[in-house]
Amino acid sequence: MWKLTRPDNQHDKLTRDNLLDLEDHRLVRIESVQEDQRQVWVLTRRGHGEAKKLLEPKGIRVSVLREEKYDPVTGELLGTGYDDHAAAVTSTAAELHRAGIGHRLGFQTEIGHRLGSGFVQRADLVVRAPAAGVPVMLLEIDRRTEDAHDLVQKLHQYWEWGRLLPKDADKRTVELARSRPDAIEHVDHEKRLWRRVYPPTGREGLVPVAFVFADTTEVKVANTVAVLEEAGRRYWAPRRYDTLYPKAVTARDYRQAVPVVVTTLEQLQEHGGGAAVRRCGGVAAAGTGRRADADGRARQPRRPRPLPRPGGPRRHGGQAAPRRAAGGGAPGVHAVRAQVHRRALGGDHRAPDRRTGRGQDRVRPVPR
Repeated sequence: MWKLTRPDNQHDKLTRDNLLDLEDHRLVRIESVQEDQRQVWVLTRRGHGEAKKLLEPKGIRVSVLREEKYDPVTGELLGTGYDDHAAAVTSTAAELHRAGIGHRLGFQTEIGHRLGSGFVQRADLVVRAPAAGVPVMLLEIDRRTEDAHDLVQKLHQYWEWGRLLPKDADKRTVELARSRPDAIEHVDHEKRLWRRVYPPTGREGLVPVAFVFADTTEVKVANTVAVLEEAGRRYWAPRRYDTLYPKAVTARDYRQAVPVVVTTLEQLQEHGGGAAVRRCGGVAAAGTGRRADADGRARQPRRPRPLPRPGGPRRHGGQAAPRRAAGGGAPGVHAVRAQVHRRALGGDHRAPDRRTGRGQDRVRPVPR
């Protein structure tokens, strides 16, 4: 937490003193202690109410209250298994803040996105850093406690949420969206629900999603990314433009896709803003603030034209074709000059047939 609140400090003494003072006023409490002796602090009910009064008038949403519940038989605190995940989320926010991405008040946790079915998909972390070129980004932190297909399901739910309309949408837009399954793709993003919640991203597509893996190996990350790219291709992959010249237009349409990037918490802790980031369908790039695709479109590489061979063009047998002499043809080839015979525009230009008397076409020999 001290990396997020006091990134310039070399130790956490000042942050710890502030937490102890808040604990004396019953605003925070220690929920658990990790194996590395790190303490997980959460807001109490009183502190949660004070935070809402302070932050919600400024447009900052406060996460859900972590209630203090104990097992009636053993007396152990319930819900402590989530503490490792909460620590990874806080560490991710701290490393992004140290890299210059996002203000300390620009991070929000457990932000819900309600789907049409009533299900609420909660993002682990929401980052808003317009100064760093990231107006908004949804982050999912995974300690490899979730199956890869569960992450694909989350990506699908974010894609579905980006296609919803607000409740007060005009009747014409609603009728257009209900006319056929893909009709929502013809509705501008400014009329959709996600534009009521988040600012424009500055690029094509829906709200970008980042998957951050923590406490795992490179092999597991590679296997998970392979499943994301294959099973989730419908949600992140671009499409061809609907044009009459599909071979001439090589650009891709990202307007209905969810931009997806992948990195690890260890990369953020070691390299900060220069951490290796991989984009689904693309290549790994260094720098979390960079855009893997500048214009949001992937272009097909053009085939290089073959260079001319020395000695002129080749024949089928591999021998060089004889060069044409100036003012004449190649040796052994007779040039034939065609003579044009002009005729009058009117009248019959066919010679009469001796048997029928009717005109017929006659080919005049070319005089030599």
